[in-house]
Amino acid sequence: MAHSNLRHLRLFLQVSDLRFLTRASEAAHVSQPAVTKAIRKLEQEAGGALFNRTQNGFFLTERGTVFAARVRSALGALDQALADISPRLILTATMAQLEAVMALAETENFSRAARHLGLSQPTVHRAVTRIESEAGRALFDRTSFGFVATRACQNLVLATSLTIHELRQAETDLAELDGGETGQVTIGALPLSRTVLLPQALAHFRKQRPGVAVTVIDGPYDELLSGLRRGSVDFIIGALRDPVPTPDVEQEWLFDDRLAIIAGNDHPLAGKPCPRLEDLTAYPWVVPRRDTPTRHQFDSLFADRRTAPPQSIIEAGSILLMRELMAISDHLGCISEQQANAEIATGLVGRINLDLDWPGRAIGLTYRSRWKPTRAQKLMLDLVREAVPCTGTKLQRLSSIAGS
Repeated sequence: MAHSNLRHLRLFLQVSDLRFLTRASEAAHVSQPAVTKAIRKLEQEAGGALFNRTQNGFFLTERGTVFAARVRSALGALDQALADISPRLILTATMAQLEAVMALAETENFSRAARHLGLSQPTVHRAVTRIESEAGRALFDRTSFGFVATRACQNLVLATSLTIHELRQAETDLAELDGGETGQVTIGALPLSRTVLLPQALAHFRKQRPGVAVTVIDGPYDELLSGLRRGSVDFIIGALRDPVPTPDVEQEWLFDDRLAIIAGNDHPLAGKPCPRLEDLTAYPWVVPRRDTPTRHQFDSLFADRRTAPPQSIIEAGSILLMRELMAISDHLGCISEQQANAEIATGLVGRINLDLDWPGRAIGLTYRSRWKPTRAQKLMLDLVREAVPCTGTKLQRLSSIAGS
């Protein structure tokens, strides 16, 4: 269904809204047989009747209601992006053309775009040229480095990707309606979640939904956010950003975490009751890269106290690398307190007890605004929420909410 005919999908919504084939055909300026053919084609793809045919008109079945919700969501963002370029594109653009535009925007080269789509280069070139001709404007800047998508084209590519994602979600919704177990849950995992939240949630999810594919993607926040906005990532778990990074995503607070300083068990500062901040600067460090909440707090630790920061720093987000490096050297590490507790429990590292009142870091979920999760995705979200550690801050907030 991800590659369904866009015209058929629009005719389906016309029939859903107007109830009669004649009204839908008049509104869409096509023949009634064309509307009938489009509905039959979609019902074949959807695996069952989308409408109850009555003397009083066409009424959505349960299957049709589920499908219509996804189609409206899929076409909503796409039509806005098309209209921003040229309203005519809403009537003329095809999914094949939009996929060609998306492939060229990602590869910046017609040959690579053709290989990506499994098509000939002339076919891709014709598709892009046709949609530019219908739009009456260029969608790409021709440069010596390749074809660079304009801002309007970038918005269209994002909307196309989300449309394809929503139509795939429709397949999952319809399969679940029939009692099937299908679909995909794709999670963007920031460092804390890999140790604290995800293992428990994934174990419980697998017991309840053994046949649903689950993919966990770890990487820099910006890459995960890009995947989230395109639809290739369902939600992100980890440190929240302030302010919210873009208007098309939402953040859900789960709990507050604080930072901790750890070291190998043989480190010279291990076991000392309360070393001074200045004592720490003499040692090399492993800390997350810049532009992360953890790194911001780490840098502020020294700046706020007017103390020169450590000069020897390795930027890395891998707790495995941090742990192994501290085992063979005098490196110190700055990580989430929840992560630190998990590492300390293994006996491989220890905590450096610095007398500091670390500010809390908001940990939670990030997902697209107006996102409609499938049943499997909703179950995963609920299990992540249940896996949240009962920190003092969480209990305090929950108590405040209950008393309000």
